[in-house]
Amino acid sequence: MSIEFWSVYVMTVFLASIIPGPSMILALTHGIKYGARRAIATALGNSVASFLQAVVSIAGLGALLAASETAFMLVKYAGAAYLVWLGIGVLLSGDFNFEDSGHGEKETISTRKLFLQGFWVAAGNPKAIVFFSALFPQFISSGQASIQHFAMLLTLLTVIAFGCMMIYACGGEKIKGILKGTAICRYINKALGTAFVGLGISLACSKR
Repeated sequence: MSIEFWSVYVMTVFLASIIPGPSMILALTHGIKYGARRAIATALGNSVASFLQAVVSIAGLGALLAASETAFMLVKYAGAAYLVWLGIGVLLSGDFNFEDSGHGEKETISTRKLFLQGFWVAAGNPKAIVFFSALFPQFISSGQASIQHFAMLLTLLTVIAFGCMMIYACGGEKIKGILKGTAICRYINKALGTAFVGLGISLACSKR
C-alpha cells in the first residue's frame, strides 16, 4: 500500500478518535485525578476494547449488530447505564483534593480498576462497531484481504486510540496544575460527574 493510502487511513481514524466523547472524557478525568502516568492503564483498557470492536467488525458481526435493533439497543442501554453509574460515583465522591500526598486519592484506585473503566466505557458504545463496519470496507478491497493488511489496520487503530486517550490524559494533568489552589478545583468532580451522566443520557436517547 502507498504512503498516501495509509496517511488517509491514519488521519481518518485519528479525527474520529480525537473527537470528545465518553472515552476521551474518561481519559481527561483520570488525567486530572490520577495523573497521565496512571491513566496509561485507562488508555490500555480503551485500546483493548477498540481492538476487539474492530475485530468483531472485520469478522462481520458488526453488520449483524447494525441490522439487529434488539442487539444494538441492549448494548447501547448497557453502555449508557454504565456512564450514568460512573458519573454518579464521581458526583458522590465529594470535592477532589488536588494536593499530592502519599495518602491521597492517587493511592485509592488500582491499575486494574482504571483499565476496566477504560475498557467498559469503550465497549459499551455500540456505535463504535457500526462505525468500524463502515470504515474498514473503505480501506479493504478483494486484492487487499490478507492477514498482513488486516493486522496493519488493527495495529494502527489500536495505537491511535491509545495515543488520543493519552493526549486527553496529559491535558488533564496540565489542567490539574493550572487549577490547583484555585476556587474552581472544588467544582471539578461536579462538572465531570455531570458530564458522564449527561453522556449516558445522551447515548440512551440517541437514535441509531
